[in-house]
Formats: sequence, structure tokens, C-alpha cells
Amino acid sequence: MGILDRLSPSAQFIEVIEWLDNSGDTMMYRFPVRDQEIKNGAQLIVRESQAAVFVHEGQIADVFGPGRYSVEGGNTPVLSKLGAWKHGFNSPIKSEVYFVNTKQFTDLKWGTSNPVMMRDADFGMVRLRAFGIYSMRVADPREMIKQIAGTNARFVTEDIEGQLKRTLVSGFSDALGESKIAALDLASNYDELSRFSRTKLQDEFKSFGLELTKFVIENISLPEDVEAAMDKRTSMGVLGDMGKYTQFEAAQAMRDAAQNPGGGAGLGAGLGAGFAVGNAMAGAMSDALKQRGSEPGATPPLSAGAKCVKCGAAMAAGSKFCNECGASQAAAKCSNCQNELKPGAKFCEECGTKVG
Repeated sequence: MGILDRLSPSAQFIEVIEWLDNSGDTMMYRFPVRDQEIKNGAQLIVRESQAAVFVHEGQIADVFGPGRYSVEGGNTPVLSKLGAWKHGFNSPIKSEVYFVNTKQFTDLKWGTSNPVMMRDADFGMVRLRAFGIYSMRVADPREMIKQIAGTNARFVTEDIEGQLKRTLVSGFSDALGESKIAALDLASNYDELSRFSRTKLQDEFKSFGLELTKFVIENISLPEDVEAAMDKRTSMGVLGDMGKYTQFEAAQAMRDAAQNPGGGAGLGAGLGAGFAVGNAMAGAMSDALKQRGSEPGATPPLSAGAKCVKCGAAMAAGSKFCNECGASQAAAKCSNCQNELKPGAKFCEECGTKVG
């Protein structure tokens, strides 16, 4: 290489290696080093919520936290892995620098794509749907690059979000079944179930070099038919006495119908006429039963005090002849003055004539 090549505008005496992220969703970024050669004396700037990972000959050499570093022989731990640096404008040792974003990635969505089957004490087998949000961060940059990022020049949350959602739903379903919380009590146990699920899922995230910092359950919903049954059950509890409620509703309907001169009034009048006809029929049946005994040909009821004047057998009130001995029940008259004699009388009360 000639002196002119060394002094060309494309060559730099000191490199500054830094990364400013303005995307908000980038988890890892590979710094574009020319020919993958880092010059001796290069300045490495790592900001808060970042980590810089040096990769040499395909292996992770070292990880740098926030700070400013001068890459020179003997003053950085990475050199023990990278080997000796030769003086000059260009280094023959090819290395890569990956910046890892260690901040929290918040407001990530999760939800059940299919209902989760659950055995409930009140409703039996039910299907539940749930959704919420979660937050995560890179806890181990080495593991994150090894397990999920690899050699990508840029790795964003979308690249791993699908895998994490399925992991979250699986862990949540397992936690929901183990909790054995009744469906009617789920709403009052969101916080407890969220903490339990987060603890259960932590190991899965750790295997990716990540940490699940927050797991929030926003809603757990029952199927529509179960919710409808619950609404009816709640309504019955609120109404209380169904008889009084029915009377109240009928009165309200009649009032509304009376205020509406259109079809509603006709409906109300029809209801009122129906009630009137029903009452009239009931009254007619009662009157018919009362008058049955006075109809021609009807058998009058037996009277407790009516007896045959001759044989003393019990007879129906108003009978003219005894149904046992056939004796006439007409009152006997005195042969002298034609005065009606009392049953069993031996003399007339008017004239004293002897009877018989």
C-alpha cells in the first residue's frame, strides 16, 4: 500500500464506533466496519441501555458496557482474545462489533388466537379468551446473539415477537389451569395470575437471553352463550319477586300504550279487552253454578230439615211426594173449617175438630 492510499479520504486515522438508535424496536445492530477491520486506536462509545459485543473469527471475544473505550494494545480485555495489534492505519485482524439494545421494549401485545379450554366448578367445561401486554429486555447479550440474532445486520422485535407470543399463550394457559380460579372470580385475580404467569415464563425467556419484565392480563372473556346465561342469572337476581315485576311491567305497558295513540294503544286495548273477557267468563261460570239448582228439570239439593210427613224419610226441599212411601206432602186441612193442619196434629187449631 502506497503513501497516497494511506492518505486518501476513505482512510481514517482513528475510527469512532458508536450507534444512535432512532427506530425504537431494534434489539441488535451490527456496526458497518470497512472490510471488517478495526484500526488500532479506534474509539468505542457505548451509551446507557446499550452493550457492545466484539466478535472475532466467529467467536464472541468480549462484551462492553456503557462508557468510552480506546481500542489499543493492552488496555482493553478484548485484545487478549483478538491477539496482537499491528501498528499502522489498517489492522489485519478482522472483527465485528454488534450493538445490543438493553432497554425495555414495552407495550408488546399478546393474545389467544384460539380459546383456552378450562374446567370450571360453576359452568363445567368453558372456553376462555384472553389478551394483554408485556415488556421485555435483553438480559444476556451473548446468549441473545447466540440463540436468536445470529449474524443478522439488524434484529428487531418483530423477528422474535411471534415466537414470544406463542410462548406466552402456552405459559398463560398452563398457569390458568394450575390456578383453578373459578371463572366468576377471574376478574378479581388478574394481578395474582399475571405475577404467577410471569414467574412461570421467566425460564423460557432466559433461554433466549431475554428477561420478561412485565406481564399484564387486560381481559379474560367467556363465550357469548355463557355470558348471555350469566346476564340472565344476574337479571333474575336483580328483579327479585317475579310476580310483582310482572305486574309492574304490565302496568308500564298499559301506561305507554295509553300515551301512544297509534298501534301501541291498540295493543294495550286488546290486552285490556282480553282481561275483561276473562273476568266476564269467570263471572258467568260462577253465576251458572249458582243458578243451576233453579233451572227446570234440575234436581234440587237435599235439605237437612225436610222429612216425609208419613214415614219420616229425608226428602229434597220442595218435594210434593215422598220418594220412599209415595205419600203426598201437601199440608192436611181441617174437614170443618179448611184450615191447614200442622204435621201430626190431632185437632184443628181453629175450630177444635178432631182430625181423622
